[in-house]
Amino acid sequence: MLLPFFTALRDARVPVSLKEWLFLMEAMDKRVLTAGTRVEDFYHLSRAVLIKDEKHYDRFDQVFGKVFKGLETVGAGEEPDVAGVPEDWLKLLNEKFLTDEQKAEIEALGGFEKLMETLKQRLEEQHDRHQGGSKWIGTGGTSPFGNGGYNPEGVRIGGKSQHGRAVKVWEKREYRNLDDSVELGTRNIKVALRRLRRFARQGTPDELDMDATIDGTARQGWLDIQMRPERRNTIKVLLFLDIGGSMDGHVKLCEELFSAAKSEFRHLEFFYFHNCLYEGVWKDNRRRHEARTPTWEVLNRYPGDWRAVVVGDATMSPYEVTMPGGSVEHWNEEAGAVWLKRLRQQWSKSAWLNPVPERYWSYTPSVGLIREVMEDQMFPLTLDGLERAMRSLAR
Repeated sequence: MLLPFFTALRDARVPVSLKEWLFLMEAMDKRVLTAGTRVEDFYHLSRAVLIKDEKHYDRFDQVFGKVFKGLETVGAGEEPDVAGVPEDWLKLLNEKFLTDEQKAEIEALGGFEKLMETLKQRLEEQHDRHQGGSKWIGTGGTSPFGNGGYNPEGVRIGGKSQHGRAVKVWEKREYRNLDDSVELGTRNIKVALRRLRRFARQGTPDELDMDATIDGTARQGWLDIQMRPERRNTIKVLLFLDIGGSMDGHVKLCEELFSAAKSEFRHLEFFYFHNCLYEGVWKDNRRRHEARTPTWEVLNRYPGDWRAVVVGDATMSPYEVTMPGGSVEHWNEEAGAVWLKRLRQQWSKSAWLNPVPERYWSYTPSVGLIREVMEDQMFPLTLDGLERAMRSLAR
């Protein structure tokens, strides 16, 4: 029963024992979950029974999402027909394929403020679900509001991005923490990070100084043991990591960088954000709505001798950088550019690492805006770009 799920967990090296699996089967047999229960309920039950350490949550989530993709309910004691789930399960039935000429005819509503004003009015007027069309909030169609359709300047409400043209996205998103235990396939990233290291001897003298001991013994005529503090890397690094959305395709590279940074820098602090820096950052993506750290607190807590490194693709609506209320997830009182300028003022030795190849930067207006705010301190997340960034931060 549910054997493919068990084997998939073991294949992904999630430490699930047969004893724990039997406990889950016992819970299913005793009808802890009733027939037709939601997949979300089975997810919480199976994770509570099978996973004993939070560090395995990420792999468990990946396996669960792959095995149960497209299913909404799971019957107690039943084995899900995973193989029968079609790949286009969630594809919209009425998705339209417009020609370039038809797309060119669709006009924007007249700017960000007008767009949000019209959306508020539609929400007050509409009471039923709507598919297709050019006005109401729904799926498909050419309306600026909803998902699955096309409009050059719209607000996506739920669903999955089809064209990447929305200037604002309203939906509840769940992001996962980056895994800092990822082993690098190459040591080159670590070597590049070492360009930023600066050593000094600090702390308690608990290391034998062989040269001084030999010199002292020779001068004194008896054994004169000399001790010295351990040589440590004194560079302090503050890491801001963009997570979710368009960054999902760069997770592996960011995990490798994160893992390397944690091994190379003794003084390292990190925070997550989404798209652009605003008034709050967080440490744990599972609790990002409940446990946020005010950005002002971060600015005041870490002095100017820290090095700040922002990692993100800088790919977003220009409104997110330039305007209040431009954030895709909440109403930000101040534009993202304001917070990035404060970052530059607090940590003059700061840089932005972009995982998108540098040759594509000119195609995204938001990348140019952020490069300007960061005073051109944006570098590609390649070995060459990483070395250039470290040389800039080491000056």
